[in-house]
Amino acid sequence: MSPLIVNGRTEKDLLKACLQSDRLAQRDIFNMYAGKMMAICIRYSRHRQEAEDILQDAFVKVFTHLQDFESSGSFEGWVRRIIINTAIKHNQKKSVSHEDIGLDHIKEDSVGPDVFSALSEEELIKMIATLPEGYKMVFNLFAIEGFSHKEISELLNIEESTSRSQLMKARRILQEKVHNLYTIAV
Repeated sequence: MSPLIVNGRTEKDLLKACLQSDRLAQRDIFNMYAGKMMAICIRYSRHRQEAEDILQDAFVKVFTHLQDFESSGSFEGWVRRIIINTAIKHNQKKSVSHEDIGLDHIKEDSVGPDVFSALSEEELIKMIATLPEGYKMVFNLFAIEGFSHKEISELLNIEESTSRSQLMKARRILQEKVHNLYTIAV
């Protein structure tokens, strides 16, 4: 794969310039990754303004700690990890990561896979955004980012069993929303 070039400079060149406090290089790096990283921030926040705040805070950390990046790995992966950790810390500050809601009204019926394939990515992201903060955080980390329950428990400072429980409850809520959407559409 050929290196990505922005304004005549490769990512490697831009990173070197960023280390020398080159503001134009920082802008180019930000523009290079802001779209992808904003999508992650949106998944972890309640609204766009909150996602923008997370993105900005995370990129400040990226540029502050750029000297810690080891060039042997993927820069995008390193930035992604900072974005996720910033989103987690942001949500922990809100002190709602241990929400509990009643699930007695949620049916145990499962929704067929054909229903999920009929959903657009945007519809699914909107549904995920309506989850209680703790459930949304665990669902995103497990189902989208691929973290294990052990890793989630360490990141969120919760028990592994809590991570599993919140994932199960998030899935149930999402299944009910999809089921309701599907029955309304039919």
